[in-house]
Amino acid sequence: MNAAQQLFIENGVGATTIDQIAAGARIAKGTFYLYFTSKEDVLAALRERFVRNYLERIKTAIAKRPESDWRGRLAAWVEAGVAGYIDTQALHDVVFHEPHSKPDERRHGQLSAHHTVQHLAALLQAGASAGAWSVDDPAFTALALFHALHGTVHDTLAGRQRFNKAQLIRRMENLFFSVVGIERSR
Repeated sequence: MNAAQQLFIENGVGATTIDQIAAGARIAKGTFYLYFTSKEDVLAALRERFVRNYLERIKTAIAKRPESDWRGRLAAWVEAGVAGYIDTQALHDVVFHEPHSKPDERRHGQLSAHHTVQHLAALLQAGASAGAWSVDDPAFTALALFHALHGTVHDTLAGRQRFNKAQLIRRMENLFFSVVGIERSR
């Protein structure tokens, strides 16, 4: 998978061959087929690994905050979420936006993001239950906030927004804080 990831980033999925993946991994082509049936299978596995690592990064950031620090936990979610996309932009673009992928595969990527949205919804619900903020519909709010974060980071990386990483994190924190009804950062 690591060899495929590097080749997909460098050349794109469509231009990468299974022979190149096997050579990059220093395995026989037949060994590749013991684990995957196609490049698309590798791409799906990379997508799942991306989501797992992205979500783990967020969970780790939140775990560093005291359980009663709801504002800090939400800020940690935002910071890790923004940084996670920025720091892994090349891989993110390959596994979620590669033109070679089929509509069903792109939809699978959207379903993979669902785990991240569910995690945010659980955080929003827990904070609401603790009285830290007010959220009428945590699932809907999490979906909207996740896509706002994703879209804003994407536009920033594409040059349509002029923010550095710290500015983007601060702006996204303020959006999240505003939506849940807590005081914005200065």
